[in-house]
Amino acid sequence: MSRSAISILVFGIYLVFLGALLVILPNPLLGLVSLPPVTDVYLRLAGMLILILAFYFIMAARSGFTPFFRWTIVARLAAGLFLTGFILAGLARPVILLFWLGDLAGLLWTWWALRADEK
Repeated sequence: MSRSAISILVFGIYLVFLGALLVILPNPLLGLVSLPPVTDVYLRLAGMLILILAFYFIMAARSGFTPFFRWTIVARLAAGLFLTGFILAGLARPVILLFWLGDLAGLLWTWWALRADEK
């Protein structure tokens, strides 16, 4: 398995844990970043979507689908831009960027690994 595939696989596993936590116990995660607890289903639906994304990441890593690896760098960067936009629009507090740190770490690792794989 290439370095970039390993980075995508590890990120997929991270998404499994994050998605499962959001589906099963969303409020303790929110408490970690000082956000109020929720009672509706929307955060659990987000967890479900994260679990589906995790499947794509893991399957792409297992198949060595390098174009997907490149796409994820752009998409994970866009997530940070969206969150920043939400903050600037007054829709979210800056603490929400903590949720993006895993994406940032993953995109940097994948970017580095893709460059290393090309050499």
